Amino acid sequence: MPVLAALQATGRVDALEENLRRIDGAAERAAGQGAQLLVTPELFATGYAPERVAESDGPGIRAELSSIARRHGIAVVGSTVDATAHGRYISASLFDHRGAELTRYRKAHLFGAEEQSVFLPGSDVPELVPLLGLTVSLGICYDIEFPEYARSTAQRGADLLLIPTAVPATGDVGNRPANATYNADRISTLLVPARSLENGVYIAYANHTAPDFTGMSCITSPYGTFLGLAGQGDDLLIAEVERAEVLRAREINTYLTCRRPDLYA
Repeated sequence: MPVLAALQATGRVDALEENLRRIDGAAERAAGQGAQLLVTPELFATGYAPERVAESDGPGIRAELSSIARRHGIAVVGSTVDATAHGRYISASLFDHRGAELTRYRKAHLFGAEEQSVFLPGSDVPELVPLLGLTVSLGICYDIEFPEYARSTAQRGADLLLIPTAVPATGDVGNRPANATYNADRISTLLVPARSLENGVYIAYANHTAPDFTGMSCITSPYGTFLGLAGQGDDLLIAEVERAEVLRAREINTYLTCRRPDLYA
């Protein structure tokens, strides 16, 4: 049965070598606990600070992530800056246990003014990739908060969504009443399990830690239950996944087959 891991930790800005060492250590620990796949947080290697890291060396960091995967014989999902002649994107890459980059995805839904000021939104749907007997797909942070992202990916055949994330601990928002605070932890405790339940997919959601971020990384089952839920500090979640459970969950919860797209247009 495949085993996956989700790293919760905070990558420090201007500490690239230290952050890469932490990914390396997490890969070693995860592999030692039987995991065949490790998901790391959004822009972990550079630290999440969009304006400060937009010019970072994406190819160089991806080469290091490839090396880590190969050295420990474990697939790794890592998030980097992807630069083109047209602009820069927040991306996530999936490397197999030999270090080959199987796919790279550009974040489609940019969160907040800072991301939007230095990055372009991706315009391609995430690829579906066979891995460990499952069909897996990438997303990044804010993407999973949109039902359409998860639904369309599941409709195309995904069993497992791998989501590097960086959810800031922003507290109150704007001029809302005091009792209408922005509870970012509800993304982990409400939205992510809902996405799993309504689409019959596993989700691995790897976040940075408090106090600057919300923590609460999680791995959810296709029934919408938690296979692992972190607190606010450093953690390494480990969970078994199985495609038979995806098929069983979709027989019980028939959202995908009962939907009426003809009514929604």
